[in-house]
Amino acid sequence: MRTGIKFLTLIIAITLFGCKNKNKSTEEEQPPVITTPTNADTTAYGFNILKKLRGIWNGPVTSTTPLGGYPEWIVDFRPHAENQISAKNELDTLNDIFMSFFIAKYNNQRKVAFRNGGSFGGAKRVSYFLADSVSETASNSFYRFCEIIKGKKRAFTEVIFRADSLYIRSYTNKYNSLTNPTPHMAWSAKLQDSTSAQPAIANFSFPKNTITKDFTNSFTSLTEAMFFATSGIPPGDPYAENTQPYLGQTTATYNYATTYTPNPSKKVFLVITTQPLFSGFTFNSGNLKFRSRYVILNASSTSFVFNYMHPGSYYYYAFYDNDANNLINSGDWISTANTGLTLGALGTTTINTQINFTIP
Repeated sequence: MRTGIKFLTLIIAITLFGCKNKNKSTEEEQPPVITTPTNADTTAYGFNILKKLRGIWNGPVTSTTPLGGYPEWIVDFRPHAENQISAKNELDTLNDIFMSFFIAKYNNQRKVAFRNGGSFGGAKRVSYFLADSVSETASNSFYRFCEIIKGKKRAFTEVIFRADSLYIRSYTNKYNSLTNPTPHMAWSAKLQDSTSAQPAIANFSFPKNTITKDFTNSFTSLTEAMFFATSGIPPGDPYAENTQPYLGQTTATYNYATTYTPNPSKKVFLVITTQPLFSGFTFNSGNLKFRSRYVILNASSTSFVFNYMHPGSYYYYAFYDNDANNLINSGDWISTANTGLTLGALGTTTINTQINFTIP
């Protein structure tokens, strides 16, 4: 039976982790004029980054970590408080990241803080940074965030905006083994959608110039603002993931139609979007820009919990990588139903779909 699904576009667009991209954008120029914060400032230093991050971003990553680089990293930044914006992403069951930017008080100054944490090979790590350099012009915005205690000699992250582009570059001294930080990862992204964040923006009248966390005494006895654990919440974390406001949880399950028997050594992609990918059996490639969350599982793992998820309405899909090439292409299996879900603030929900179609 012939269908109207245009899978050539699907092959190109969902190459989630198929290759490494080593090219650096020539557009990543640092604006020249840096402002410095003072104790007299009434607006949090770096405040405007909260406005600029809103939306779904997508672009290639280069990395010096064992994970390497990949051609797409999709990040859905949305407010989850009046003074905080965040995004949670998974690669697989052992590797994920939770990034958030919020207003913090430290050393009698109000600055935007950057919390970067998650799992790496199953181990947990969290780092805290504060804005220490800001430059904002009509065409460029530059923000640098340095590790709170040791500063840029330990680790720092640069965030650059230009038109519809976002560049994030991080540097580390590799657990204090180097004199100066070296490149850790670089992400060059384009804005895909800003509509998905609008309900949260309206709900919180985001952003407001109020304090999210008072870090005055949070790091007093520490040598660096980094926390580690082999599993679970790292001890001492002053703003642990499980204390974050507003975010919810979705348990995504799937099954196979009776005519499909998977090889447990192969992979399944679970994808959550904010707009439907199918109209009947016609694939809408343009709506791939609305991807919000995704994860890669072994084909024998039939469920996954998307944690710290923004409230809202979504659609859910599953893809079985039958030829094990990390691409969704002819011969692979998919779910064609636009399975919808709605998640409320601090809510939990469960959603299921069925893999029921072979790509011709």
